[in-house]
Amino acid sequence: MRVVFLLLAVMLDAATAVTYAETCVTSSCHIPFNAIKNMHQPVKESDCLSCHLQKNKEHPFKEGKSFDLTAKGSALCSQCHDAMGKKKVVHSPVKDGDCLSCHNPHGANGRFLLGDSEDQTVLCLGCHDSAPFSQKYVHGPVASGSCTTCHDPHQSDAKSLLKGASREVCLACHAHFAKKMQAAAIIHPPVKKEPCTSCHDPHSSAWPNLLKRAMPDLCTGCHKETGKKIKNSQVPHKPVIEGKLCANCHTAHFSKARGLLLADDEKSACLGCHNTDKLGDPALSNIKKELDVSKHLHGPIQKGWCSSCHSPHGSDFPHILAGNYPSDFYVAYKDDSYSLCTKCHDRNLFRFAETTLYTKFRNGGRNLHYVHVNSSKGRSCRACHEPHASNGPKLVSADGARFGQWRIKSRFQLTPTGGSCAPGCHRRFRYDRITPFDLNATTQK
Repeated sequence: MRVVFLLLAVMLDAATAVTYAETCVTSSCHIPFNAIKNMHQPVKESDCLSCHLQKNKEHPFKEGKSFDLTAKGSALCSQCHDAMGKKKVVHSPVKDGDCLSCHNPHGANGRFLLGDSEDQTVLCLGCHDSAPFSQKYVHGPVASGSCTTCHDPHQSDAKSLLKGASREVCLACHAHFAKKMQAAAIIHPPVKKEPCTSCHDPHSSAWPNLLKRAMPDLCTGCHKETGKKIKNSQVPHKPVIEGKLCANCHTAHFSKARGLLLADDEKSACLGCHNTDKLGDPALSNIKKELDVSKHLHGPIQKGWCSSCHSPHGSDFPHILAGNYPSDFYVAYKDDSYSLCTKCHDRNLFRFAETTLYTKFRNGGRNLHYVHVNSSKGRSCRACHEPHASNGPKLVSADGARFGQWRIKSRFQLTPTGGSCAPGCHRRFRYDRITPFDLNATTQK
């Protein structure tokens, strides 16, 4: 008989619980719950007593509360949800057990009981300073209020509550970038080894592409020597100081070419601009046209290495040359007078009147480079040679060197052991390394 009584009592309590639950969202007190778009599951199922415990039979109770929560803080939520706070980085509200600082316990018009909007920015900026998120250029997830695209709102094993390692979080969206990077021959070391946030601000920036600093300052933060050259050079390279700056020539991430050039190789990069007769100050030289019509190319150009002679970021010499290359026709030889040419060519070419080692341009042992260059009225390299290309052998100018308004044709001819020339500055002279000619004779036979 007692067992039957207890069973009836339990059934009565259960019936009473159902009665309370069914009336919570239909009475005149809690009717607003019916308008919530996304209800908390217990509210949706009218299971109010899963969270609330009645402590007074009368409800509402004027002198106090008729119900208590079945548990306090996060312990209430963990009755149904898995307990959090076990990973390396825990969001402060989770650590404090304050789930209700972000979530509405009954429901919300937005997802995850977060509020009335899908834009999470309003919620997150309730605690976080808005300044880092409101600069001129804004990252897509930030602009759309999708903070949880990158961040886990509760806990993570990664810094800043990221959903994974910084690099992987970025590449999860930038998949096209990841695919191209895998196939790239050259990858910028920071891209290869460092997080993307080394160069980019993940939220917003004052500069395009979410860069942390303006170019070229961002680049020269690591490339310090290049930064000094850009700052201190007397002759700057225009692409470095105008337009897209570093990005005029380089890609920041990966490339087919060394130096992270945008083009397939160094020569193509340079000829991307030097392929026209555009006017300017200084005027661009149409080097492509010159190369296209020439039989012989200077060795560095054959290899595609313009930077062998030109300093691409800036120089103290005209035409951003990497050393001294006299612009005058007559320049007396000194060791530093031709520092550009002697980067590759042995300076002994010009230093000895007699030699059988340093040059093939000689008459017997008499060094004809010395004769032409090493005197009080020495002729500069440009008196005979073209620096880029020529239809004449040894890069001897077929059209002749410029001498004021006159172009002095050399009429240069090669033989197996020597050659001859007959420029406007002297009659034809022949020379031979094996059987020397008498250069003092009135005529040569």
